[in-house]
Amino acid sequence: MKLPELPVFFPDATRGLIKSLDTSDIESTKTKGILVNTYHLYKDLGIDYIKARGGIKKFMNWKGFVISDSGGFQVGSLIKMNPSAGYVTNKGVMFKPVGEKRVLLTPEKSIEFQMNLGSDMVVALDDFTDPKATYEEAKISVDRTILWAKRSKEEFDRICSTIKHIAYSKPLILGVVQGGFFQDLRKYCCEELVKIGFDGFGYGGWPINDDKTFDYESAKTIADNTPKGYLLYGLGIGMPDEIVNLVKLGYTIFDCVLPTRDARHGRAYVYKDDLLKYEFLDLTKGKMMDDDRPLSTLCDCLTCKRYTRSYIAHLFRVKDFTAGRLLTIHNLRFYSMLMEKLKGLDKPL
Repeated sequence: MKLPELPVFFPDATRGLIKSLDTSDIESTKTKGILVNTYHLYKDLGIDYIKARGGIKKFMNWKGFVISDSGGFQVGSLIKMNPSAGYVTNKGVMFKPVGEKRVLLTPEKSIEFQMNLGSDMVVALDDFTDPKATYEEAKISVDRTILWAKRSKEEFDRICSTIKHIAYSKPLILGVVQGGFFQDLRKYCCEELVKIGFDGFGYGGWPINDDKTFDYESAKTIADNTPKGYLLYGLGIGMPDEIVNLVKLGYTIFDCVLPTRDARHGRAYVYKDDLLKYEFLDLTKGKMMDDDRPLSTLCDCLTCKRYTRSYIAHLFRVKDFTAGRLLTIHNLRFYSMLMEKLKGLDKPL
């Protein structure tokens, strides 16, 4: 499948779903694609199950673009932040989820599963650099990321060479740049990944500095060392102003849980005035019960066209799941509108 017009934002459909929405809801927001999670789907369903159902698109009846992550983020979020949850070696990642069977994810298994998902873009397994890592520890994660990238690309090429008749085009494959806050390691990782050969690079690791500001320095280092024609992907990056500034650096693909997670907790993203500024509305606040305006007069989503703030606030007050659905629809349309505005961007918000 051809990549949608860039830039694009893909919401996280971790287990092949966006909570509270069906596929037609997602389509109605003009969202061009979704991201599915390799680790969770591999653990919950397995290769044979998803293969027997013709891949993730057919399984969930989704006709848009699909990116599958590699499981690399879970190396950081599930293991490096909680060492009792598993361990990492050059062979791969051993996950030890509480009350469930152990899961060994290798670069080869990650790629094999992503190919069976029928993803339009697959990602090489990477070793997440802990944001608290020393230089020596960060260097180890970079070297392992490069090792895994080589093995991922070899497995990708091997599978592509054996497939004679497939219902989808050869997917794109991205390498992930690690190195934490050490810019020489970020540069080195880019240089070594270029030698392997990918369609683009992902900004890997934790993108927030110790002072809670966004790590644009690492983003720029990656962009400056990415070959012309490569895609740049802001993995897990989703704050609107961060997206805008990364687009100015050349990044064109983004995914994040923020808009859907915030929606389920009553937080709506709302444009102000001319779509160049936005604010957050908390629909769980009591004052919203008396506000009979739509969420936004600048939005054309189902929620804004048919319902008032007061009604949505009522749904949250009575804890009806419809509240989360309506806000999720709105927030996803907010992001698809943002992508429309970023075509021809000339200044950050």
